Amino acid sequence: MRGVWWLLVTVLAWPNVDFVRSAAGEATTVPSNTLFTLADVGDPDDAPARNAMVTLFMSETASAGDPVPAVVFLHGASGVLSTRGPRYARQLSEMGAAGVVIGVFGACRDLGTGFVDRLLNVTEAAVLADAFAVLAWLDAMPEVDGERVILWGFSYGGMATLYAAQEQVAQTFLPDGSRFMAHIAYCAPCIARFEDTRATRAPVLAVSGDGDAIVDPERCAETDAALEAGGSEVTRISYTDAYQQWDGRFDGPRSIGRNLAPCDLVVEADGSVHDSNTGFPMTGPFMRKVILGLCTDSDGYLIGRDEAMRTRALEDVTRFLNGIFDVQ
Repeated sequence: MRGVWWLLVTVLAWPNVDFVRSAAGEATTVPSNTLFTLADVGDPDDAPARNAMVTLFMSETASAGDPVPAVVFLHGASGVLSTRGPRYARQLSEMGAAGVVIGVFGACRDLGTGFVDRLLNVTEAAVLADAFAVLAWLDAMPEVDGERVILWGFSYGGMATLYAAQEQVAQTFLPDGSRFMAHIAYCAPCIARFEDTRATRAPVLAVSGDGDAIVDPERCAETDAALEAGGSEVTRISYTDAYQQWDGRFDGPRSIGRNLAPCDLVVEADGSVHDSNTGFPMTGPFMRKVILGLCTDSDGYLIGRDEAMRTRALEDVTRFLNGIFDVQ
């Protein structure tokens, strides 16, 4: 097995970011849609067409004769952070893979430029629409091995990454198309349950810190059990004394935002969403605001950069990928 997985051996082999070439990657767009829920797919009135904004970091060794694996990155609620997706994508391109960073909020500026407006209008379904559009785009690219594409998300994007492991989600966007080969979720809240319990059978790695209040251990254990019952093996790792954004920009710990952990959403078989606490349907931004306003905790959650934790998490990602590709 060549490419990135050949280099990810037991000893951590990620290039030092200070020595990685400074190429900014290739900015481009991919046809996508603006969705509010999965139920909007196929309805041009509820899911208007738009272009997903992506940045591609391609390995210099990639060719149609020697296609490389790829990793797609989904950002968190703060948007694309240079210390996360772009950094890892650039490193992966140096290691013989393709890295793709999706900027969901950048393509949805008309739906809100502020933090709160973005979260009310740009839902997980919109994030998933971009993720699967990029998967199809990569699958059609001769120099990429479409059967070896990993989805890696952070916090809000990590939540969407877990949802993408649901077969209902994959079938909604690509009924006869590819599936992500594996899923990596950093610091992902576990706030939604799916009535359709089938999983894609792709393995999942979920990592978080025990000081991260937005990741509820009991709720995440339920999410993991449901995915495993549906056919996807889940590896969950909790780090002692770690918070959100150990690979972020800010020293900590510091408290930010509102905590989503108490929320409990249900994705129905037809793709619509309701709140299990109140029974309210999440039919638009106003009802989303009502539901999230009632279920979120105003105490927020802690974030804090920790380079030692970044290294440890990358070691666990390495072992996870080696296990998938059976690297000895």
